[in-house]
Amino acid sequence: MKQLWTLNTYFLKYKWRFLAGIVFVLLMNYFRIVQPQMIRDALDLVVEELKNPDTESRQRLAPQLVRFGLIVFGCAVLMGIFMYFMRQTIIVISRLIEYDLRKNIFTHYSTLDQSFYRRQTTGDLMSRITEDVSKVRMYLGPAVLYAIDLAALIVLVVFSMVKVDLTLSLLTLLPLPFLSISIYYVSTLINRKSTLIQRQLAKLTSIAQEVFSGIRIVKSYTQEKAMSGFFREETEEYKTHTLDLSRVNALFFPLIMLLTGLSTVIIVWAGVYRVQSGAVTAGNIAEFVIYINMLTWPVTAIGWLASIVQQAEASMKRINEFLTLKPAVESTGTYKPEKLQGRIEFKEVSFIYPNTGTLALDRVSFVIEPGSRLAVIGRTAAGKTTIAELLLRLFDVTSGEILVDGVNIKDYDLNALRKKIGYVPQDHFLFSETIHNNIRLGAPSLGEEVVWQTARHAAIEEEIRQLPDKMQTILGERGVSLSGGQKQRVAIARALAMNPDILLLDDCLSAVDTRTEKKIIQAFEQVLNHKTAILITHRLNHLMGFNQILVLHKGRLEESGTHDELLRKKGLYYKLLERQKWEESNAPGEVEVF
Repeated sequence: MKQLWTLNTYFLKYKWRFLAGIVFVLLMNYFRIVQPQMIRDALDLVVEELKNPDTESRQRLAPQLVRFGLIVFGCAVLMGIFMYFMRQTIIVISRLIEYDLRKNIFTHYSTLDQSFYRRQTTGDLMSRITEDVSKVRMYLGPAVLYAIDLAALIVLVVFSMVKVDLTLSLLTLLPLPFLSISIYYVSTLINRKSTLIQRQLAKLTSIAQEVFSGIRIVKSYTQEKAMSGFFREETEEYKTHTLDLSRVNALFFPLIMLLTGLSTVIIVWAGVYRVQSGAVTAGNIAEFVIYINMLTWPVTAIGWLASIVQQAEASMKRINEFLTLKPAVESTGTYKPEKLQGRIEFKEVSFIYPNTGTLALDRVSFVIEPGSRLAVIGRTAAGKTTIAELLLRLFDVTSGEILVDGVNIKDYDLNALRKKIGYVPQDHFLFSETIHNNIRLGAPSLGEEVVWQTARHAAIEEEIRQLPDKMQTILGERGVSLSGGQKQRVAIARALAMNPDILLLDDCLSAVDTRTEKKIIQAFEQVLNHKTAILITHRLNHLMGFNQILVLHKGRLEESGTHDELLRKKGLYYKLLERQKWEESNAPGEVEVF
């Protein structure tokens, strides 16, 4: 249970409620133990009175039996009351810890860096925060509750039995060591099989998530049957693991019932001799039988508890694997400027992607003056997007340094830095929310009028007004209800809504036509007045007005300068521009070079 020990901090958080639950368990079991003692006294009284032929003595028997009956009934009522409070404390604690655990996992997920998400599948992340947490909650609630109940009951029952007759108690409890050995052995099997089940369940979740997210591709390639067959194969494996665990669990109950039944036989057999010797009474035999039957469910539940604990142990191990991870990019700086001037300097920056070992940038150096426009161009995998990711500190540089306003970006508070930078990535991800909420994601307090204004600057206002619910239109998953160009423009509006000091646009105009692109570029001139802007693009149409153009090739900075300067060099930029003109003249409407 070493993985489950990490949950002790949560128990400490709710320690008073937990201690109250333990008290309620003890009180409930105390009144449960009183019942067989009353039945013992009543049976012994009846046996004694039946030996006495006196009629008057027998008449006194009825009121005494009624008194015993009322005591037993009262104990049952008190048991029910304390059982209610027991569940209201311990089971409620399990729900509270479940809430805390899920919240902490989600918060920790959000702190992990990009390299972590490139290694993991979405389905596995979802499985750990849903299925695995649910397994852990079963340990926190039912398992802990019944374990305390079982421990308290066994202690009280054994104490009561030993107090009556030590010899008969030892004979009655003789099968328990065999029970302990079997539980230890089977628990090991359960732990191993539970780990396989959770791992396979995560795989199923991942497959389903990917198929549903890419359903348009699946249908367009007519792969529905193939995907169903693949999912069925993985489900069969999950079923096999589950059935293996069920067979192991099924072994517990017959074994435990056999051992508890054996205890009952021993009581009756040995009890006869003990009664004949005068060591115990007939009432004691009845009392012992009730005690053993009282222990039947808790002892039977040992197998169930062991299964829950081992499944929780396997799930908590998977959760802890991520909770113990430290993000590669941490906010160690404290600098929180009110405003960025926008001067950016890359000094001999090199970067190697940690997952693939790919050299994305090789000793790149350049300076962007405040309020200027920078364009970054180059072929696919030239390192253009890496510049934006490093500036946002989605990754940290392998060597060199990046300065913003003369300060190393590692010295900035990470959140403060990112709030000053508006970013439109290539994949223009939109949430399954209203268009209004998607646009004001980075500025939740933004007014309605400003939201419409940013939509106008992104050339998406007219199309939003044509929708039935306008800004309140709910988008499908990943913005699937919009076209590619519309999604790009909503993403641009989202970045503009932040009123950033630095704007990063990563190939954000690739899905819009030339006319719309021209409108957006013109709007940028108004919106980005005195703000630094970096445009990463495959298009060269509108770069004449940019203060500086960087031409990257295989991670190295090949050329830099203005449009006119680069044309005069007749280097790589000149060749790319000539190639674009040729492609446009030979393929009307085709505006992308690469």
